[in-house]
Amino acid sequence: MNRKSRIAVIGAGLGGLTAAGFLQRAGFAAKVYEQAPTFSRIGAGIILSANVTKVLRRLGLEDGLISAGIKSQSYVSRAWDSGEVVAEFMFDAVAERRYGGPYVHIHRGDLHAVLECGVAPGTIAFDHQLTDVQDKSGSLRLIFANGAVSEADVVIGADGIRSRVREILLGPEPPQFVGATAYRAIFPAERLNGFWIPDCTKWWGSDRHCLPYYLTGRRDEVYAIGVVPAASWDSEETSVPTTRERYLQSFAGFHADLQRVLHAVETVTLWPIFDRARDDRWSAPDGRIALLGDACHPMRPFMAAGGAMAVEDAAILSRCLEKFDDPARAFRCYEATRIPRVAKVQDISIANTWMRGPTETDWFYCYDACTAPLAS
Repeated sequence: MNRKSRIAVIGAGLGGLTAAGFLQRAGFAAKVYEQAPTFSRIGAGIILSANVTKVLRRLGLEDGLISAGIKSQSYVSRAWDSGEVVAEFMFDAVAERRYGGPYVHIHRGDLHAVLECGVAPGTIAFDHQLTDVQDKSGSLRLIFANGAVSEADVVIGADGIRSRVREILLGPEPPQFVGATAYRAIFPAERLNGFWIPDCTKWWGSDRHCLPYYLTGRRDEVYAIGVVPAASWDSEETSVPTTRERYLQSFAGFHADLQRVLHAVETVTLWPIFDRARDDRWSAPDGRIALLGDACHPMRPFMAAGGAMAVEDAAILSRCLEKFDDPARAFRCYEATRIPRVAKVQDISIANTWMRGPTETDWFYCYDACTAPLAS
């Protein structure tokens, strides 16, 4: 594609900033529009597996990720009642060489600060909530809620599960509640009073699970997400405050080791989990609008793969735009390359079986979106 083409990326999340970083390195004029007024250290933790970190390494971000987060040494699966270790996966130096990158946990707020270093200064326009995209004599006019107007030749929707770009492209279709909610809590590790926990443990119940893990290399901050069934989500809010007591009640009867972690929790929020039925329409036929990440294939957070798929999308999409003169052809290549892998990951995420027992992980962790073959 012509390097003078203006590319607007909607959404400054993991996928959007990765896409902008690669596009700028390829010589494109990429601008990112983010609806939030600024980045802030709120939210939750995120796991970045080797298939993510090896991509972000190309943007010069690996050291920053490790410095701000933790290079995890293990992932342990334990039975909810007996505490039996049913599977253990090591992420030591041997595994890092095998997979091609480290396994990192990090606070989402700290992650954004690192990702911002991967794009040129001034790339991100904050407080820009997209309301419409209009066709204006061969270019696309972007209208924002703050009154701003911009123009682009190509628009990439990286604006999450409630994507406005997707709605403009495919029409309104609210995401579907999957019948589960997630407790999220972050607390100082000193509240464990010296109790030792592995870097990452998933406690598997019959219809619920809990995943506590460290967020920093100092191991001084812990994130604990607990997913439980729910009949409905009646609030218009994307999250609501709740209590430690409710969190504990939802995991009553689980092993004493998990109870000690959850008793250390202070502030808790409850989040609904949404997804969409699979839809392989990821771009406009005329080659001017494309989607990536949760905007086109929302992931349930049961495989810790949502961010990974967004990063892989960003790397493949930028390679396709760099390779083909015709953006429509680039988008077809992008979809043909990504859809089979994403569909497999979606299915595993829905089943919630990833690393519950002995698991073949090479196909997932060894994948490198910067060198993987592009579909014909």
